[in-house]
Amino acid sequence: MIELKKILLVEDNLPDIELTLEALTESNLANRVVVAHDGVEAMEYLLCEGEFSNRKPENPAVILLDIKMPRMDGIEVLQAVKANSKLKLIPVVMLTSSREEPDLRKCYDLGVNAYVVKPVNFRDFFDAAQRLGVFWAVINERPNEE
Repeated sequence: MIELKKILLVEDNLPDIELTLEALTESNLANRVVVAHDGVEAMEYLLCEGEFSNRKPENPAVILLDIKMPRMDGIEVLQAVKANSKLKLIPVVMLTSSREEPDLRKCYDLGVNAYVVKPVNFRDFFDAAQRLGVFWAVINERPNEE
């Protein structure tokens, strides 16, 4: 049986975590979702450090990344991921409430794959999360890891 790559959701807002997980589950994705509650936890997961030191060192299919978080924000995570030769090919989707032009520009300058502003409406947010999960975890083709 082929084990599907995980989705890494990096989000500090509990209602947004719950809604995203529900949307991904309802879209029948078989991918397991790992939740990191801030950027430091996300980097520890990606680098197999701290509480994740014993996990299988395999990159996720996609990182869904919020910008505004404590300890290490999403832009700092994006910068660290794209600067790391073992992580730089992981698709990163900013899933954020920020419509700020400097945030948008900075993310694209750093190599983000997509920038999605979280819809305010519950149903629209749910639909957006479903479409993101299906596209990046199932449809998108990526090169093999070395």
